[in-house]
Amino acid sequence: MTEAKTKTIITIGRQFGSAGREIGRKVAKDLGIKLYDREMLDRAAKESGICQELFETHDEKPTNSFLYSLVMDTYSLGYTAGSYSDMPINHKVFLAQFDAIKKIADEGPCILVGRCADYALEEYDNVLRLFVHADMNARIRRIARIYDLTDAKAKDMILKTDKKRSSYYNYYSNKKWGVSDSYDVSICSSMLGIDGTAEFIERLVYQKEHVTDKKL
Repeated sequence: MTEAKTKTIITIGRQFGSAGREIGRKVAKDLGIKLYDREMLDRAAKESGICQELFETHDEKPTNSFLYSLVMDTYSLGYTAGSYSDMPINHKVFLAQFDAIKKIADEGPCILVGRCADYALEEYDNVLRLFVHADMNARIRRIARIYDLTDAKAKDMILKTDKKRSSYYNYYSNKKWGVSDSYDVSICSSMLGIDGTAEFIERLVYQKEHVTDKKL
């Protein structure tokens, strides 16, 4: 495997349609590090023993509905034991994912997309916490093209997905999704483009690692 060109762990929160994952993959390739997106779910399921389907069902979706938790809890029987089994299944899934994120980070520099990774690693010093957003029209064009949708349906999909991601993040973390002070840097990908945004992130990583003793 190519030697990593960085010691930094990068977390990427992203608006749906902002190309956050694609940008992350380009940065990961350029820096010689791994990117974890849905792979975080695979890792959490494998290490926790909780059914993989539960991670898929709960993936970045709001879980503060009592009825939703009650219904989903019927799937948890047989997967856990002890006092931990009294916990709602959505919390078990989140904690398993939370633990998996930390284990992945402990293995070395990487990029983690979504899933409250910035919050899970808030005690880590070698983390660059990013949020990628974009102009709504640019996001509509991208999602309409990828999923072969009309502009109206693409916009509806964007709004619903962002609402789910926001509810998930706000429910489990002590921060607000998409709000600038929840992250180190917020970047507009529709202004810089995919390649430009990736290059900007790589420059940020370089600055973080090589520029020291500068105070505002």
